[in-house]
Amino acid sequence: MLEDTIGTKVATGTPQPAGRREVAFRGGGFLPEPNSIHSWIAFAVVIALWQVAITRRWIDPVFLPSPVAICEALWNLAISGDLWRHLSISLMRIGSGWVIGTGLGLVVGIAMGLWSVTRAVGMPMVSAIYPIPKIALLPLFILWLGIGESPKIVTIASGVFFPTIIATFSGIDSVPRNLIRMAQSFNIPVSGIIWKIILPSALPGILAGFRISMATALLLVVTAEMIGAQFGIGAFLLTAGNLMQTDDLMAGVVILSILGLSIGAILTMVEKAFLSWR
Repeated sequence: MLEDTIGTKVATGTPQPAGRREVAFRGGGFLPEPNSIHSWIAFAVVIALWQVAITRRWIDPVFLPSPVAICEALWNLAISGDLWRHLSISLMRIGSGWVIGTGLGLVVGIAMGLWSVTRAVGMPMVSAIYPIPKIALLPLFILWLGIGESPKIVTIASGVFFPTIIATFSGIDSVPRNLIRMAQSFNIPVSGIIWKIILPSALPGILAGFRISMATALLLVVTAEMIGAQFGIGAFLLTAGNLMQTDDLMAGVVILSILGLSIGAILTMVEKAFLSWR
């Protein structure tokens, strides 16, 4: 016989009453199911087709090297030490610029989300400066700060600063007002409302902004290193491109892809740690 709860299954072997049918449970809320097998299969198929196309000369390896050649280039970079030298310098620039830009962006974004005066002053400035390509400011930063690491770090920080402001401000602005009013009705102090209601509710939006800012930092470090650096992944890519060393060039692209995947995995772990209540 049918159970009373909607979505429960009919007992095995029990005939259903005429005119009724079993309703499948749909309470998952469109939650994604982790399935890494399909991802790895698709990735392996693309790599295999790529290798076959190069082997059969459907594509000229001068313009697009094979996966085997790219792996050999990566191995040579690793054993020569060039990989770790370029990667460590790029990571230092990304980390320094991201921490500075994110810290300042959080402070300004929280202030704009909480106080009307700060919002009135900050919104026009953010709207005016954010669309400017930050890499265009690198020559100006070099003029101000001199040749060295500071202009590159400031360029990355400026690119991270504005997405963090927008994500933080939007996250705070989207907090349900009924929760805030309910807390006020219980005479909870302002500091308690901020720390216990506003910031936790805005945290998903802030962490989503972190993903955007990290991608921005990765793009800016490559571009800045191509313009004015001797070492770093961007400088390595520029040198390999000028010398038409496509295997080294694609090896650098693979390094950037792995770096992006690693950063994404770290942010996923951070989200699971801080958003376990969802």
